[in-house]
Amino acid sequence: MSQTILQLDSSITGAQSVTRKLTADIVARIATPGGTIIQRDLADGVPAIDGGWFAAVRQAPDQPTAPQQALIDISDAYIDEIRNADTLVIGLPVYNFSVPAQLKNWLDQIARAGVTFRYTEAGPEGLMTGKRAIVAMASGGTAADGPVDFAWPYLRHMLGFIGITDVTLVAADRMAVDAEAAQSTARDSIRALAA
Repeated sequence: MSQTILQLDSSITGAQSVTRKLTADIVARIATPGGTIIQRDLADGVPAIDGGWFAAVRQAPDQPTAPQQALIDISDAYIDEIRNADTLVIGLPVYNFSVPAQLKNWLDQIARAGVTFRYTEAGPEGLMTGKRAIVAMASGGTAADGPVDFAWPYLRHMLGFIGITDVTLVAADRMAVDAEAAQSTARDSIRALAA
């Protein structure tokens, strides 16, 4: 069965990026014949949310102004890519123990009450269910899921918050300690992935 993959890269290091290589390898591993691959390079820039964004998307004006509609359209485009995907492949370079700013901006753009999650008496409920995500993490010295890793736990939480709970980590962590071993571990994880 063909599937649609959304590949999200966020590394600012271009061709030298370990996460970009990992996301490409993951997509090559899981892509199905006749499937679709949507590529989004978040390093090209994702607008940060601000008061104008909040007024446009959260206060839900019945007749948004043209500038408000432009802000809504940007957020909607990111959300539509998720909605149309079966699998998200997300590059997660760790910068200063956390996610890159452009990836954080994307998460802020897609976390919209009533669209990707809703509030219930039992707490928030994610609305983007039935999808899986594979996260390709690379770090210099931060151990994945270690005490100072604020990137992977945060991203995993945010994906679950919008309803994506089938999340797999492919980690090439602590590259500054042993790059060869880190990449070998990541390659083994990729080989173990099912399409």
